[in-house]
Amino acid sequence: MNESNKYIRFDWAAKRMLRDKANFGVLEGLITVLLGEQVTIMEILQSESNQEDERDKFNRVDIKALNSKGEIIIVEIQQTRELYYLERILYGVSKAITEHISLGDSYNMVKKVYSINIVYFDLGKGSDYVYHGTTQFVGIHSGDTLQVSTKEKSALRLRTPSDVFPEYYIIRVNEFNKVATTPLEEWLDYLKNGHISDDTTAPGLGEAKQRLQYIQMNKQERQDYDRHIDAIMTQKDVLGAARLEGYDEGRTVGREEGREEGREEGREIGLKEGFIATAKKMKTMGLTSDQIVEATGLTSEEVDSL
Repeated sequence: MNESNKYIRFDWAAKRMLRDKANFGVLEGLITVLLGEQVTIMEILQSESNQEDERDKFNRVDIKALNSKGEIIIVEIQQTRELYYLERILYGVSKAITEHISLGDSYNMVKKVYSINIVYFDLGKGSDYVYHGTTQFVGIHSGDTLQVSTKEKSALRLRTPSDVFPEYYIIRVNEFNKVATTPLEEWLDYLKNGHISDDTTAPGLGEAKQRLQYIQMNKQERQDYDRHIDAIMTQKDVLGAARLEGYDEGRTVGREEGREEGREEGREIGLKEGFIATAKKMKTMGLTSDQIVEATGLTSEEVDSL
């Protein structure tokens, strides 16, 4: 791929570029494709994890936005496996709801939240590359869906819980292995392969073609970006090797000691050694201690001692 057709990875764009109002169209396109309705982002909300500074998250990037209806949209990109990822999704949504309602406000001020999670790791079992979850209350005998009376603008109307409760999208990027023929598949092709068709009409990708070209970055931006990509590839290689080493070590220790504890201990030793090797390489790449801690799970004291 020549540089004129090389596009910036979405995780980097989300961290550095899509928070600029001029680039909102890219993110709006992805959300529009997922939700099946036109979305206009009014503003990007600041939170601890989306501020751009030297403590930027290495593995995780998130954007929190308000759409034209005042609903909260969280877009999160996760590079490496996290054992309690579902729990963290729930925590993030709950935190977003409570952050944007003041003490003493009526409950009608609670905003619906859309949680869009773009993951580049094996989240578990499942044959699809996009999963969607909503909350519904279904009668255990009748099978019907509960509708609740609510007051809006001095009028009563019926709403279902799914109108109020959060919606969740999990995009399993690595599971996408198709020829892109729909707008959603075109987005997956970009998220996984960095490819955008010349004749794309998918919402947001036309803007991405114009605004997220590698060739448009200056020299310093390219150096930062290339180092980011190199760090991701190195981390994946080392962590993959660590898993294999941990497995082999566990089998050896387990055979020698004849117990499950030995196998588990061996795996832990191998993984820890892999994390240490990753941290050392990240240090040589110029990443900060906070970034290395976030990427490896080591303590700051362990990183500083390397």
